[in-house]
Amino acid sequence: MALLTPLLSGFIAAFIGIIPPGLINMTAAKVNMKEGKKNALWFVAGAVLVIFFQVSLAVLFAQVIDNRPDVVTLLREVGFAIFSILTIYFLFIAKEPKAKKSKIKKSSKKSRFFLGMLLSGLNFFPIPYYVVVSVTLASYHLFAFENNIIFTFVFGSVLGSFAALYSYIGFFGRIEKKTDYLMRNMNTIIGSITGLIAIATLFNILNYYFG
Repeated sequence: MALLTPLLSGFIAAFIGIIPPGLINMTAAKVNMKEGKKNALWFVAGAVLVIFFQVSLAVLFAQVIDNRPDVVTLLREVGFAIFSILTIYFLFIAKEPKAKKSKIKKSSKKSRFFLGMLLSGLNFFPIPYYVVVSVTLASYHLFAFENNIIFTFVFGSVLGSFAALYSYIGFFGRIEKKTDYLMRNMNTIIGSITGLIAIATLFNILNYYFG
């Protein structure tokens, strides 16, 4: 398998996972605006370091799971239930989020680095996300649990994470006016995404049992 495929797969998966407005990328943008690009990059470096370990751990979990088709099927069924519940919640129950203005005090590069690590470490979403991504890619023969391919995929994920966070640092000033619109419609956006994932998961489940 060519190493370009896992590299691009990791990059794209990471970029898609981080590009929606969230605590980490919005904090990176705010640090940039309040304290300058250097401190923002230190923040990103701390966040990306944790992401490296999260993706590595996720791939190890995925390797164990991939050898158990029954577990993969169970995870799909659990995932379908979770994404269905999230879709209903975000589309019909959740209240409209309001943008909050947070004050960021000037801090040292070292403190920003550890803040990036802290916020990234508190975000547990990457682990199940990359488990699903790597298992799915493996099922389509776009990924294999071999050391060089795993390293390339993880490296691609780190690059994609950095690129997504850097885009917030570089372009947030231009899109700042649009963030209020994104916040007002965030529930609909998230609900639509989880709905599509639920449908795709249901299709895979039906295909497994009746295909």
